[in-house]
Amino acid sequence: MQALAMQCGAAILTALLFWLTARVMPVLHAALSIGHAIMIQATLAALLTALLGLAPWWIVMALLFAPALLITVALHLPPLLFLAAFLFLLLLYWTTFRTQVPFYPSGRRVWQAVVGLLPTDRPARVLDIGSGLGGLVLHLATARADCIVSGIELAPLPWFISWARARLGGSAAQFIRGDYERLDFANYDIVFAYLSPAAMPALWQKAKQEMRSGALLLSYEFCIDGVAPDLTVLPHPHGPPLYGWRR
Repeated sequence: MQALAMQCGAAILTALLFWLTARVMPVLHAALSIGHAIMIQATLAALLTALLGLAPWWIVMALLFAPALLITVALHLPPLLFLAAFLFLLLLYWTTFRTQVPFYPSGRRVWQAVVGLLPTDRPARVLDIGSGLGGLVLHLATARADCIVSGIELAPLPWFISWARARLGGSAAQFIRGDYERLDFANYDIVFAYLSPAAMPALWQKAKQEMRSGALLLSYEFCIDGVAPDLTVLPHPHGPPLYGWRR
């Protein structure tokens, strides 16, 4: 929403600039074209985004948005194509604007690292919050058939794909569509998360309040500010760590 506001602000400033040149410098105004307007719009949007303090990739996106829009319009693509793209992205990301958690796949090496952290002397109840396409949950359910492994996903499309993979593959993995904040972490021995920095403080508060003594909270890549992890594993030699906190 902030990025959209910057684009709207840049559009207003560009229109105002063109209006002023028409009034004050009509000769200059006559020489201006739609290309000049796009360049001014893009530059102002990038500048406003930088002043707002958004991440560097937002500045690049702000700079490229207006030129990309002009190119797209020039291609005369059918409107249904944009509707289909919108619906696909909506089903994939759903309420990312609220949760601040985009779609992050973890990878097989991370799955193997999590298997290595499961208790060997007893079965465990494992929960993957934001389970995406279900790769980790399906892998754990296969590697440790004695464990009860569940994944919860808010976005409809990834949840449906993971649910279908489990059903078609005959896996015992369980997939729930919903918000992990509504689950009670006391029901699980291990909770795995691959979320985003924005979600970590609330996750830690929930884990402290609900997880039983001896339970393990795992987070791939993202640490908890001010809380030292009890264990750190490197699934990739030069990749992000897998952090763990015991209750």
